Amino acid sequence: DTSRGNSIDMQRGMMQPSIILLKEGTDTSQGKAQLISNINACAAVADIVRTTLGPRGMDKLIHNQGKVVISNDGATIMKNLEIVHPAALTMVDIAKSQDSEAGDGTTSVVVLASEFMKEAKSFVEEGVHPQLIIKAFREAAGLAAKYLKEWAIDISGKSEKEKRDLLIRCAATSLNSKLISHQKDFFAPIVVDAVLSLDEDLSLDMIGVKKIPGGALEDSFLVHGVAFKKTFSYAGFEQQPKKI
Repeated sequence: DTSRGNSIDMQRGMMQPSIILLKEGTDTSQGKAQLISNINACAAVADIVRTTLGPRGMDKLIHNQGKVVISNDGATIMKNLEIVHPAALTMVDIAKSQDSEAGDGTTSVVVLASEFMKEAKSFVEEGVHPQLIIKAFREAAGLAAKYLKEWAIDISGKSEKEKRDLLIRCAATSLNSKLISHQKDFFAPIVVDAVLSLDEDLSLDMIGVKKIPGGALEDSFLVHGVAFKKTFSYAGFEQQPKKI
């Protein structure tokens, strides 16, 4: 029978193992051992930025291709780390997403994600299926969102001055982990006024920062408009000798 012979050939073709071509030196791993390895790699990345957390956090010095970076900002540190582990790279993506969405809490979100995986590690070792662990995390996220809404402070009925004061306190808290933390009382009102000067449909990218060499930090000020760097000159300036 021709139809029966064709079906047998199709079954044989489906039973043949697939061939995957990998680059030379590529390592393949799967199963419980690989999950635990991924968790350990993420924990190692979180341990790097863990000590920068809080007002007493320490700065990190990163030397990369002749460039030296000193910072205790989680997003800055994560961007400058040369991480090659695929699972550990997700921690960098988490920090970048938090920085772009909220602008603060990059170190906290990395440490928190690492602690979640550490708690799940024992369940993975006991053979609990990852889908069950993910389901439990989603239920926990729903409960966390529920309680956050209950504890949230409603500012809709507050005056403009009260809203501004609350925003200044929030901005000062965010500046605690920055190099200008000692001048947070000076910069917090400037930051809030700059954001409040924008319309609701304008992006925060419209706020520019102009760096002028010299002077103290307290010489900084907010310009409500457009600022240009002015070069003073006079007639015949180009013909004058540059050195006397």
